[in-house]
Amino acid sequence: MTDNLLEIHNLAVEYHTDDAVIYAVNNINLTIKQGETIGLVGETGAGKTTIAKSALRILPTPPARLVSGEILYKSNDLLRLSEKEMRKIRGNKIAMIFQDPMTALNPIETVGFQIAETIKLHNRISRVEAERRACDMLEMVGIPMERFSDFPHQFSGGMKQRVVIAMALACNPELLLADEPTTALDVTIQAQVLEMMQSLKERLGTSVMLITHDLGVVADFCDSVAVVYAGEIVERGTVEHIFDFAAHPYTIGLFGSLPRLDSKSRRLKPIKGLMPDPTNLPKGCRFCDRCPEATAQCAEAAPEEIEIAPGHIVKCILARVK
Repeated sequence: MTDNLLEIHNLAVEYHTDDAVIYAVNNINLTIKQGETIGLVGETGAGKTTIAKSALRILPTPPARLVSGEILYKSNDLLRLSEKEMRKIRGNKIAMIFQDPMTALNPIETVGFQIAETIKLHNRISRVEAERRACDMLEMVGIPMERFSDFPHQFSGGMKQRVVIAMALACNPELLLADEPTTALDVTIQAQVLEMMQSLKERLGTSVMLITHDLGVVADFCDSVAVVYAGEIVERGTVEHIFDFAAHPYTIGLFGSLPRLDSKSRRLKPIKGLMPDPTNLPKGCRFCDRCPEATAQCAEAAPEEIEIAPGHIVKCILARVK
């Protein structure tokens, strides 16, 4: 028996348009253990959301095309299940908090109905009981149950995000895919939501994949981290590995671009340049053109994964000499 809840092996996803092929995710390998929280960090457009949506099989097809890979949930390959079998998993065993609540909610149904519908779909209970649980979920995310019959347009952006979070948590999923769940929230509500997710994790042993740009949230909330760049995971390990012993030049650059209270520097140090064109990726290291330590070898061949410490994986040829 294994304690791995979700295993992603050699996942590759492309988006096909009339003009080009976008190589969004390229041979991703990732494991999430029972009760673990893993943070996916990286620039916008790196492929983080595509990874999460692939696990739920909700990528728009077309233009998305899954080229290769396996996504094992409790040793069962989700990519081989029928659509009927996947419906039993979505929202029940694996749930997702979407980044944009405007598109995640149905504008012509009340928020209470949408939460209760999720609960009733996966549980053999009456409509009245489902609505009672939906009211409890609204209260849990800080929305009065009296607003059960309100429509999405009657809520602010932050409140709509909390409704989406309530929908995702309604059936106590074993795995929660959280795509920037606190983006639309103010700092106070952000802290409450993260505390609520942490409570669920501890109470039910829920595993979480947290997609975020906020390294401070990762430090407080996550057990492990995967750094995503141009559709690849360039470094992964525990929070201690990444924050204390970052080895990939891109990871080091991310930390270098953050403001520090203990520094007298008046200017931040951004990573120069932009991510490579996903329709024309370089044959060597994807970070080569932006890397201050790049060599001629970096441009010629893609680096292999190197385990520089137990559980600390880096995709960089320079990691051998560090």
